[in-house]
Amino acid sequence: QVQLVESGGGLVQPGGSLRLSCAASKISFSIYVMGWYRQAPGKQRELVGSITTGGSTNYADSVKGRFTISRDNAKNTVYLEMNNLKPEDTAIYYCRANFGLTFHWGQGTQVTVSS
Repeated sequence: QVQLVESGGGLVQPGGSLRLSCAASKISFSIYVMGWYRQAPGKQRELVGSITTGGSTNYADSVKGRFTISRDNAKNTVYLEMNNLKPEDTAIYYCRANFGLTFHWGQGTQVTVSS
């Protein structure tokens, strides 16, 4: 059974940084487009950014210049480096693996930005 396991969330002060990881198992990781999403309380889940099989990235306007997505196909892992965090970045962060019409989601990791 495919598993995506996020880690690295936590409590951080405004202006701080966190690095999230999403480790995948039982999939051919390198052929999947990997995405990071987030869902704040009372809001819909939204795309944070994604990375293609070739390493091209795109980001939501709200995180451009602050967040960076990377992947390590040898480790079946995708990363989300988050800098200059703001209170509005508080959410549960999910990773998603997409290949054609196939999608797999992780269970999410909580990120809280607060002083």
